[in-house]
Amino acid sequence: MSINKEGFLLTEIAKICKGELIGNLNNDSIINDLLTDSRKITSLDNCLFFALISKRNDGHKYISDLYQKGIRNFVISILPDDISLYANASFILVKNTLKALQILAAYRRKTIDIPVIGITGSNGKTIVKEWLYQLLCDDTKIVKNPKSYNSQIGVPLSVWQMKPEHELAIFEAGISEPDEMDKLQTIIQPTIGIFTNIGHAHDENFIHSAQKIAEKLKLFTKVKMLIYCVDYLEIKELILKSEMLRNIPSFSWSRKATANLSIQHVEKNSKKSTITAIYQEKLIAIDIPFMDEASIENAIHCWAVLLYLNYSNDIISQRMKLLHPIAMRLELKEGINNCSIINDSYSSDINSLSIAIDFLNQQQQHKKKTIILSDILQSGREDKDLYSEIADLLQKKDVSRLIGIGNAISKQADKFKIEKVFYTSTDEFLRDFLFSNFNNETILLKGARIFEFEKISQVLQQKAHETVLEINLNAIVHNLNYYRSKIKPETKLMAMVKAFSYGSGSFEIANTLQFHHVDYLAVAYADEGVELRKAGITLPIMVMNPDEQSFDTILKYNLEPEIYSLRVYSLLEDIIEQHISNKQQIVNIHIKLDTGMHRLGFEKNDLSELINRINKNPQIYVQSTFSHLATAENNIFDDFTNLQISMFTEMSKTIIDGIGYPVIRHILNSAGIVRFTNAQFEMARLGIGLYGIASVGFEQKELQNVGTLKTIISQIKTIQKNDSIGYGRGWIAHQEMSIAIIPIGYADGLNRKLGNGKGKVLINNKFAPIIGNICMDMCMLDITNIAAKENDEVIIFGEQYAITNLAETIETIPYEILTSISRRVKRVYFQE
Repeated sequence: MSINKEGFLLTEIAKICKGELIGNLNNDSIINDLLTDSRKITSLDNCLFFALISKRNDGHKYISDLYQKGIRNFVISILPDDISLYANASFILVKNTLKALQILAAYRRKTIDIPVIGITGSNGKTIVKEWLYQLLCDDTKIVKNPKSYNSQIGVPLSVWQMKPEHELAIFEAGISEPDEMDKLQTIIQPTIGIFTNIGHAHDENFIHSAQKIAEKLKLFTKVKMLIYCVDYLEIKELILKSEMLRNIPSFSWSRKATANLSIQHVEKNSKKSTITAIYQEKLIAIDIPFMDEASIENAIHCWAVLLYLNYSNDIISQRMKLLHPIAMRLELKEGINNCSIINDSYSSDINSLSIAIDFLNQQQQHKKKTIILSDILQSGREDKDLYSEIADLLQKKDVSRLIGIGNAISKQADKFKIEKVFYTSTDEFLRDFLFSNFNNETILLKGARIFEFEKISQVLQQKAHETVLEINLNAIVHNLNYYRSKIKPETKLMAMVKAFSYGSGSFEIANTLQFHHVDYLAVAYADEGVELRKAGITLPIMVMNPDEQSFDTILKYNLEPEIYSLRVYSLLEDIIEQHISNKQQIVNIHIKLDTGMHRLGFEKNDLSELINRINKNPQIYVQSTFSHLATAENNIFDDFTNLQISMFTEMSKTIIDGIGYPVIRHILNSAGIVRFTNAQFEMARLGIGLYGIASVGFEQKELQNVGTLKTIISQIKTIQKNDSIGYGRGWIAHQEMSIAIIPIGYADGLNRKLGNGKGKVLINNKFAPIIGNICMDMCMLDITNIAAKENDEVIIFGEQYAITNLAETIETIPYEILTSISRRVKRVYFQE
């Protein structure tokens, strides 16, 4: 069975995967594209969807929707209930769809006989892979993982990209638990192995680090060369104990011991690092435009690879000087003229372009979507074929406009059937394009480094001061999935996005949640819901604090009000009577029950009249009943929490029996989801936990940090003994001291209680006390014992200094800190 540029016949894939072909048996489709995420369709006729089953999701749920969109080829492990509904579909029935995907990718790998570099380790995998690509792509047609596609799913999707015209493959492999690497080795089948290093990632899933190293070493059992650093003693010891070097040659490097490449000296200056080493008894050197230790280590790994591949050090040193940073994340920022800017301007290849467009399409705040795209360099393909494929991709992904920059893409202008304009260079675009033409749209910057798209980014970004709140969208998704794993598959999830999503930003967070299929959103006030609707959010939205003036807006934008008293119910009825002429139109409501918190909500003696009034008004439909737990996080009050749950069950039953139809019930908050799993009912509400802050101490290690508030040092001064600092002479220097002024103050949300030595921030991994009274727009720090310079980064809170610790300093809660961050602080959203 042979492979060609066009891919495999569906019948061949069925045989390879040992599956049974069911349905349309006359299907002669040639499969080019494999799809595992129903939201990321790139083609219809030549696409094969694998219905993967995970702990949190089941791809079989999306078959009907994909069929409606035009997908006709599926790999499944469960037949649809009524297969007659899919008359034109072909199904390959297998026992395990993930295993089938991996078998297919492994088969493809076997059909292409080229060198394959396999990379694993705790850190640096993606950087080493991308730098090797930069160093080798001028000579060699290379295929590699897009971004960090290194998982049990990402690796087979990456290997599937291999084609006969490729001359080298570079694939990274990541694991998180035992017994995973064997599968990835079978798929990648590397001929050259690189073990970058070992760290603490995923330690919780292994007995000890030796077990984790042994698992990673399984990738290299059949390589022809293993490249590693002997300075990682555990790696060295495990390699020696395994006796794998009896059959496998190795290329080692070290900064401490004798090795094939012995590093002698690393000299750093303000712009570069010079690395000197002895190789084959000769003194050689390279310069790299980086000074951090991680980059130095990653560069030496690449150096070792190129020396093994017999590149002369003259060529290596020339290319090393040109290494550029790897953007590990896509950034979403506010732009000029109410635009949103997605910056992915450090790389340009068709695989990463597809990923970036998927992120672009997650953003629903603007209907118009523009891509500014440079020439794609070193693709190894004819320009005509390459840009025809890109044009097809943009059209299928509903991109509104293309701005092409570069000679190659400009020459292929006729391939693009959407709104388009072309420039031969970035400078020409900046000079000739009228930037007022950008309005109310999302703009994706996607360019090769040489085109310097950072110049475009600077023009497009909305101007703001240096203080920013970075929001990690990957962490939002991780935390969402953590709580999803705690509830039953059939239990719905309502995500709280009130108070500007706890200060993190409304529609950006809501877009992510909608993309990842939460069932409901909740806001505090109607105007928050309106903002989401205008940004393209279509999910049901509950408004928790409706008032008389907002009901007409609630009805206009299809929002769903919380009803917590007979007075509010009467207001709603009046608005319905006045504003809804169509008596068939239904208004969904959510009934709030007071089960002991004694805030808003109906009490037991209110229910009889409420039920009577609901039954008399056919335009009102009860979507849910719900209540708030007062102390779900505190086991001291578990008896009270259970009493609340019992009362909620009873009161909900009274309503359901009274109105004669079932409703959604929800009482669990973030803490309740973890601690009271027997009270999930039909839905649970996820609030602060979504944003990486645990309500229950033991779960904090399971959550990822979402928000990092950071700024820079504006100025550094030397203060003499007995001089005062700040308003009111709030701080007196008891000795000569060095201070830093940073552009964040109480108008940005920095609590004034943190002043005069009570609070602290992080500079270059050291804590600096906040001294003097905090001003409106800035504050001062004591950096006497810290090596710092102007423009250095300052962390107010984040991964290294938790917001919970900051809150404890002034005896408050993280909620208050987050929701106090002013909207003038620019939010920057990123996704890796």
